[in-house]
Amino acid sequence: MEIAEHIASLRREGDLLASAAMRAGLAAAVPPCPPWLVKDLLRHTGYVHRWAAQHITECPAQIIAGSSEAEILGGGVADADLLAWFRDGHAALTQTLATADPAVECATFMPAPSALAFWARRQAHETAIHRADADSAAGTTPEYPPEFAADGIDELITGFGRRRKYQPAVGSDPNAADGGRLRVLATDTGDAWSIEAHEGRLQPRRDTGDAAPDAACTVSGPASGVYLYLWNRADVARAGVTVTGDPAVLASWQASVRVRWG
Repeated sequence: MEIAEHIASLRREGDLLASAAMRAGLAAAVPPCPPWLVKDLLRHTGYVHRWAAQHITECPAQIIAGSSEAEILGGGVADADLLAWFRDGHAALTQTLATADPAVECATFMPAPSALAFWARRQAHETAIHRADADSAAGTTPEYPPEFAADGIDELITGFGRRRKYQPAVGSDPNAADGGRLRVLATDTGDAWSIEAHEGRLQPRRDTGDAAPDAACTVSGPASGVYLYLWNRADVARAGVTVTGDPAVLASWQASVRVRWG
């Protein structure tokens, strides 16, 4: 996806997040992120938007140290002003990215064609996944455009996944699990990925959509569902995905790749 497409996705997903939060109410629980309430979700995501925008406007050479989660959730504007505060920060981030110099140089934390490409992509998917949290609080499940969802799967697997050490699943045989290949397939776009562990590190790669008979475990389904499932926002049934093969290989991936603030 191009930078402009990520910015458009960021705009859309932030608007949908705010709408779902309004439907659910500030005191509604956020099932994928206990013990968060919707007000915590808005504080967290609104803070991240402002933090991300700082990198584009201030051009630091190192990632800006953020506040702790406790500080984020315990401070800020009054609850009654939260939704407007979130919308303001989201609009400001979108505008900052849309008007930035394409050659802007600032810190990033994953490889990308440019700093602007990194921040536009990262914030589009940050916002989209937290939109799923807001939808969950409102009792609904989001449906993402297939190409956007496939792009998010790619960021998770080849971006975050490449930065992680291998962690065997609890109760699994570390030697057996280390040699197992996890295959991920988005059936509607044809995009595919493989993840193996080698010398204590995850080794993800983009693949072809052809069958991979040597995969020890395969996760397949429409891109939107796989996106939600791999980000732990929906179970197999709700996401509409199929998991075949050795569950220990999938469990090792899930144990290794846990994305947290800070």
